[in-house]
Amino acid sequence: KLIICLFDHQKYSSLEAIVVEMQDSKSGVKGSEQKLNVTTIPHVIAGKDIIAWTANKMKTTPEEAQAFGTMLVAYGYIYPLQNHKKLVMCNDASLYRFQTPYFWPTQKWVAEDTDYAIYLAKRNIRKKGMLEPYEQAHYNHLHEWLNHKWDFIVMQATEQYKAGKERKKPDRVVFDCQERAYWIVNRPPRRTHSAMDGGPDCLFDPTADENMFYQQAIMRSKVKSSVSLGALVKYITTYKNHDPFLAPCLPSNPWQTDNDAYWTLNMRRVDVPTKMRVERWSFSLFELLSDLRGRDDFKSFLKKEFSGENLAFWEAAEELKWGTSSSMSAKAETIFKTFLAPGAPRWINIDGRTMGLTVKGLDHPHRYVLEAAQTHVFLLMKKDTFFRYLKSPVYKEIQKKALNPEPHNFSPAQLEQNARNLSPGIHPIILWQQEEEENAKAAAASAPVDVKAMMSKIDRKK
Repeated sequence: KLIICLFDHQKYSSLEAIVVEMQDSKSGVKGSEQKLNVTTIPHVIAGKDIIAWTANKMKTTPEEAQAFGTMLVAYGYIYPLQNHKKLVMCNDASLYRFQTPYFWPTQKWVAEDTDYAIYLAKRNIRKKGMLEPYEQAHYNHLHEWLNHKWDFIVMQATEQYKAGKERKKPDRVVFDCQERAYWIVNRPPRRTHSAMDGGPDCLFDPTADENMFYQQAIMRSKVKSSVSLGALVKYITTYKNHDPFLAPCLPSNPWQTDNDAYWTLNMRRVDVPTKMRVERWSFSLFELLSDLRGRDDFKSFLKKEFSGENLAFWEAAEELKWGTSSSMSAKAETIFKTFLAPGAPRWINIDGRTMGLTVKGLDHPHRYVLEAAQTHVFLLMKKDTFFRYLKSPVYKEIQKKALNPEPHNFSPAQLEQNARNLSPGIHPIILWQQEEEENAKAAAASAPVDVKAMMSKIDRKK
């Protein structure tokens, strides 16, 4: 149905309608009898005739008609008589036949392993053990997998083989081709892509109202290609100087020069950040909150405006989302008392519906119980507070203080020498751990001393 929409050919409601019209004796593709291995096969059509009919009927180019024909072959509505492995439509004299509706994918016949094992066993009898390599691999696997009922499989295959021998030779050849085409589509050779991985169900549902697809397409928001491309160009232009593949990292690449100045200047909570780092904060609120140093600067701005409850709630929701399961109930209760309960000390202003759903969900808290409220608060900060921060003296002051490191100049000989004498250096995770330890020591030093606890520790050591 996707192809039908692309061709703007709304007369047909499904792929089956097109295939049925192709088989019409008056207006369809003309077939003829052809000899195949000394056997005359009826109703055979050439690939070029199918493509010509499709191009004429849909008023499209031969290339698009060939792509549409390949889709019909890949889904099993048409099958090749000469080269079963290549499920493509060739624009030449290659021979094809229409698949019987019994094998159409929309018949909801699930391709079971047992059915495939019976087919391979029957084919193994007819070919006297000379299967294709991929069929032999499938046969061996199924023999091992279905060993508990292999006698039943062989019995069924033998009976089907005997019943097939009673048919006329042309009918037998046609049925064998139909059955083989079905299994090529549903059990392709290994490391081969199959159209059934997505299946035609993702394109249409034959039991649904035929107008449902068009109604959904009309309701779906659309963007002009010029607008979409403009947004893409704007994004690339914005992030171009921050892409490590397009721009060098200043002052130098620590992996090449063995100089860790880059790590030191870009620590998580460095006192004075670099200009590129501060510039990235202005790209979006997400970039600002993702950088802990930028988030700290944003907090200082909110404190001056006495409006830090939204950011505090957003951080609390992040802690609940990424925290441990054992602490979830306690954190949820603290968040409710701090931000959501009537008369809470840091009550947040969200709409009544979101507040009701969030409070009700906190009765049985889980990681994403605050998702709706957190998104609402994030959008409030994005539309109002974020833009006021970018215009505030706080952001302008940090822009002035920001460092602009000069690039380190290394000659090719020095770089080669550095590569030979490369040392592990200081990993950023180690720097972060050191920073966290220093912060913990500073917090412990500034906290009031519990004399009783200290005396009990001394007594235990004694």
